[in-house]
Amino acid sequence: MPQTQEKHNAQPIGWIGLGKMGTPIVRNLLAAGFDVTVYDVDAARVEEAVRLGARRAEDVASVGRSAPLVFSIIPDDAVLRKIALGAHGVIENAHDGTVYIDMSTVSPTASGEVRDAARKRGMGYICAPVSGSTVLADKAQLTVFASGPQGAYARALPVFQAMSARQYYVGEDQQARYLKLAINHLVGSTAVLLAEALTLGTKGGLDWAEMLEVIGESVAASPLVKYKLDPLKKRDFSPAFSSRQMLKDMSLVVDAGAQAGVPMTAAALVREQFARYAEGDGADLDFFSIVRAVEAQAGICR
Repeated sequence: MPQTQEKHNAQPIGWIGLGKMGTPIVRNLLAAGFDVTVYDVDAARVEEAVRLGARRAEDVASVGRSAPLVFSIIPDDAVLRKIALGAHGVIENAHDGTVYIDMSTVSPTASGEVRDAARKRGMGYICAPVSGSTVLADKAQLTVFASGPQGAYARALPVFQAMSARQYYVGEDQQARYLKLAINHLVGSTAVLLAEALTLGTKGGLDWAEMLEVIGESVAASPLVKYKLDPLKKRDFSPAFSSRQMLKDMSLVVDAGAQAGVPMTAAALVREQFARYAEGDGADLDFFSIVRAVEAQAGICR
């Protein structure tokens, strides 16, 4: 388990969301010495965190009252609105001066609603989506993109440093949301482009593993491509990030572009490809398994 050299005098924080990313992040925060109060709809996940030293909260409102810094990492806009807003949400129940930090991948629109509610309460609100795999989350090597009031960011920074290798402060409003969607656009599009390229090479008689090896050393290689080389060579599509999740993110990209007046022609095509694929047996496989759909369209059976 990663350890940090400096303890944080058991600084209390609240945490909502113990999924694939939230669980390893909380584990690292506990190892770094933070006093973490957790909530998730899955009681087993809460129990696991409690065994590691976390405190149990019975509901979202309790987390809101538990600490001067409250974090969430949750699936989508609907859940963000549910946990942040309303009589039982974080903002209504937090103490004066609390900073609420959401680390999810959500739309700028939903995030803006939470920002407005936080401002009315005089609270700080930070958008802080993360980039990186569950493996990097385990190692406390994520990247954090954050935006919001600078003073609120400064208060949250020690927590970010305990869970991530890099932290970027990119503005005072919703800039981190747009940066996350821009990067996810590149990630999702890379998967589809590589799928088409590999299928073309296969049709041309290239050896699968050799083709991947050369691509990994070519000008077209990227850290993402290099990271996926070994699983692709083995055709291991265990989900680090599923096709269903990528469909959600590409939909956010297209919608954000439409609202901002940006033509998203390529993003719309990528979203369409994942939408078709997620209707079948690929929904819960890793999003790079989209190569299976392109191969099938090309008449390749594996």
